[in-house]
Amino acid sequence: MARRPDDTMRSGPQRLLALVRSSVPPIHPAGWPFIAAGLAVAGAGHRHRWLRRTGLAAAAANAGFFRHPPRTPPTRPGVVVSPADGLICLVETAPLPPELGLGTDPVPRISIFLSLLDAHVQRCPVGGQVAAVEYRTGSFHSADLAAASEDNERNCVLIRTPEGRDVAVVQIAGLIARRIICDLQVGDTVQIGDTYGLIRFGSRLDTYLPPGSEILVEPGQRALAGETILARLP
Repeated sequence: MARRPDDTMRSGPQRLLALVRSSVPPIHPAGWPFIAAGLAVAGAGHRHRWLRRTGLAAAAANAGFFRHPPRTPPTRPGVVVSPADGLICLVETAPLPPELGLGTDPVPRISIFLSLLDAHVQRCPVGGQVAAVEYRTGSFHSADLAAASEDNERNCVLIRTPEGRDVAVVQIAGLIARRIICDLQVGDTVQIGDTYGLIRFGSRLDTYLPPGSEILVEPGQRALAGETILARLP
């Protein structure tokens, strides 16, 4: 059947819109108040070039910081994906956070440092049921220091897989980060790669694995939340 002339006209804008949507990631809802504040400053300063530029720059910076890019998690069973974008800064063994009440035996721990340039949404490293959510106040040391795991303000989430394996992921506030957001509650069922929280303005994520897990990353590698495989469960 012959295509009508207006079909081509419609398909062009539609293709352009689809391209923009695929190239420009959506914004996490927590970022809209900050973006709106920047735009408000720009609007209020429309007669002053420096104020207008400052407001627009702040809105653009917050749009980048709070971006929520789509990710496709692996479908292989028994894998643990990165809960955050960032640099893998430590691969070691350490006891689980004491507030989880799971003992003091060291288990594998992978730490990821998020700079201001990384997307700051957090994703579930495994699928399963949320067995614990524990928040603890603390200090605000630089998140790339080893002491941050023990001393800084943090929020722990324990996820139990259908096979009964416990994986803990800990949001850790940093030198600039002062607000931890976690949308999970005990009893929630989650899928691997689901978005569950956010830390504002620089932070760190620790992932605690069951003993015997096979670590597949090394310090210095970069990770993508929901896609990079950190380990295989035993």
